[in-house]
Amino acid sequence: MDEKDEDLGSFDPNIPEEGPSAPPPGWLDDIHGYQCHKGGEDDNPLYPPPPAYNPQPEQDRNTSVPEVRVPSVSEDVARDALLKFVESKWTYSSKPARNLTFKELRPITVYRYRLETFSETRTSCWQFEPYSGQMVDGPQYGISPPPWDVPVALPPRFTDRVEKVRVPHSSLVKLCHKCNGCGRTRCTSCFGRGQKRCMFCHGHGRSRNKRCTSCHGRGRKRCSFCHGHGFRTCSVCHGKQNLLHFIQLTVTWKNNIDNFIPDRQPDFPDEKFQKVSGDPFFIDKNVLVYPIHGFPDQEICDVSRKMINEHHQRFSSTSRILQQRQTIELVPLTHAYYSYSGKDYSFFVYGTENRVFTSKYPSACTLL
Repeated sequence: MDEKDEDLGSFDPNIPEEGPSAPPPGWLDDIHGYQCHKGGEDDNPLYPPPPAYNPQPEQDRNTSVPEVRVPSVSEDVARDALLKFVESKWTYSSKPARNLTFKELRPITVYRYRLETFSETRTSCWQFEPYSGQMVDGPQYGISPPPWDVPVALPPRFTDRVEKVRVPHSSLVKLCHKCNGCGRTRCTSCFGRGQKRCMFCHGHGRSRNKRCTSCHGRGRKRCSFCHGHGFRTCSVCHGKQNLLHFIQLTVTWKNNIDNFIPDRQPDFPDEKFQKVSGDPFFIDKNVLVYPIHGFPDQEICDVSRKMINEHHQRFSSTSRILQQRQTIELVPLTHAYYSYSGKDYSFFVYGTENRVFTSKYPSACTLL
């Protein structure tokens, strides 16, 4: 250390340097039922539900579905839908839509199968807060309940939600790991001296043979980071010296959704169906739903069995399956064929919203 560094001031050796932002491994005691915690910022174990919490599918159980007739749209509905579509395209003229001649309106049967699995997942991690004398619900009041026995109010079914709750009897008080219980830490900017060498005159007090106007000739300036104190209030315990640690349980409810529409219309892009609704003529809810049987569209029956098996395998090992819902919607789709100015064209009307898709639209001489 040179003489210039010594002129910057001295620091109190009793003020510690900053410690880790999270408690190091082994810093906290084991809590019964939560011994898998190793400590550290990435410690967040997942707790698979006990076998009693997850139902098992019964063998050879199936669900019957009623038949449904295919809806169709009228010429007036098809024309209005096309006019609305044309209005959204500033380069299109409404003249062809008003004056076209329909040749055929062909309804197409489109079923959308949807499977929803409403699941609950539980993880936990150590959390802490500055200790200011608040009540400490520690092991002296009893054994902490296992993760899946901590009571938590259920949200509405088939909705996503995250709830964080403090595990009962898991709290304990420890010295702050950041400041080692001092309540403050050495300033990392001035290394605890409270002053820093002037950057304009490099600590000489003079610049270009004149007294430095930045440090007024002292060669050093007060550290702006700690306001000249050489230390800062601990950012973790906020000067309280102690921390209240507790295990925080995170309960995640998620509605896992998969959809399927048979791809049987090469001229119509399937992704368009994602943005429209259909008529849900069949809705089946149960803790576990069973594959659809006897429906006229065998592909729907096959995908029902496949999705149900996949959902059970994917979610039952890590989550608690609370309820399932399977739905079959009839998504309206009509292929409208028409002629205009001696040429043939077509467009699709789809969804209960009567959206329009067309790959080609006739041009007109003037924009109206």
